[in-house]
Amino acid sequence: MPLNKKNKQSKTIDMTVLKKIIVFFNIIEITLVSSIIILFYVTLPLSTTKVIFIPKGSSNNTIKYLNNRAYDLNIIDKSIIRFLGYPQSGWIDLEANYMSKYDFLYKLTNSKAALQTVTLIPGETSYIFLRLLASKMGLSLEKLEKAYEKVAYKKDGNILADTYKLPFGMKEDHLIFYLFSQTNKKYKKISLKIFGEYDKKKWYKYISMASVIQKESASIKEMPIVSSVIYNRLKKSMNLQMDGTLNYGKYSHVKVTSKRIREDNSSYNTYKNKGIPLNPVSAVSIDAIKAAIFPAKTNYLYFVKNEKTGNHRFSKTYKEHVQNTDIYRIEKKEKKIQNLLKKRKKKKTVLSKKEISVFEEKKKENTSIKNLWSKVK
Repeated sequence: MPLNKKNKQSKTIDMTVLKKIIVFFNIIEITLVSSIIILFYVTLPLSTTKVIFIPKGSSNNTIKYLNNRAYDLNIIDKSIIRFLGYPQSGWIDLEANYMSKYDFLYKLTNSKAALQTVTLIPGETSYIFLRLLASKMGLSLEKLEKAYEKVAYKKDGNILADTYKLPFGMKEDHLIFYLFSQTNKKYKKISLKIFGEYDKKKWYKYISMASVIQKESASIKEMPIVSSVIYNRLKKSMNLQMDGTLNYGKYSHVKVTSKRIREDNSSYNTYKNKGIPLNPVSAVSIDAIKAAIFPAKTNYLYFVKNEKTGNHRFSKTYKEHVQNTDIYRIEKKEKKIQNLLKKRKKKKTVLSKKEISVFEEKKKENTSIKNLWSKVK
């Protein structure tokens, strides 16, 4: 083969290799420049609300939704979101107001739902609880009440007294449905375990009784005893005559007076009506339900508060009950006197401290050299 051809071939190979090397370095350069740009871009600061709502849909829909709210996201953000995963939907807790773009995009795909903890206290009424829900969840009270009335089996007791973790962004009707369904599952589970069936009508009679127990008992330990009093009075066709039944609805925290007992004509008034109220008085705990189903075996018919312990004194006869009531009144008077004496003692202590401080100031003032010298002048 002639030398000229060999030289031409080697030159051609060299040029090809050189071109490949140039292309390779160009790719590396472009990659490095792109990486630097992206790294710079994702570290740009971004301000946001701590809790953000993301609608259901694709990454494109999420970016459009956020851009409508001045987040200024683009194709780079879209690519990063796709690389990280799929954007969450609903209310998301971002945990901060300021972060980098990357942190924001990462949290969009990995953050947990924003939850609000709401507790329905045992013995609380739905009237009060719906107002708490509206306040804590930022919802319409009117819509909550309408949704409640629409699905409620009874006026109260439809939601079990418990602590609930509720996601932000739920509509009023969805939230009520969720609370009702959670309660119904638990009611059904307990009923099947005890009775082998879930008869809703029969079950809510126990819930009504449990609500009276809940309102009247001073402790969980007392519940089966209070339950026994209710059963014993019902057996003897006695009116329950329990103040707690008048703490229904908006009267949940209102003191029951003799005037209120006379004027209240609702079915909750157990001074005027026989038997258990037609509707539960309030939300109940599982302990109160158990007490309603499994009362203690006693002959008690009455109980009155023990001012010293905070519990109740139980009695079998009216004569005993009157004696216990007299003891309660004496204890109450003694407690009032003790509280007054404590207040007076505190006032005297404060006054005596002030007198001592004034006396000390006068003493210091009189014995000062400056004061004596001024008197000599």
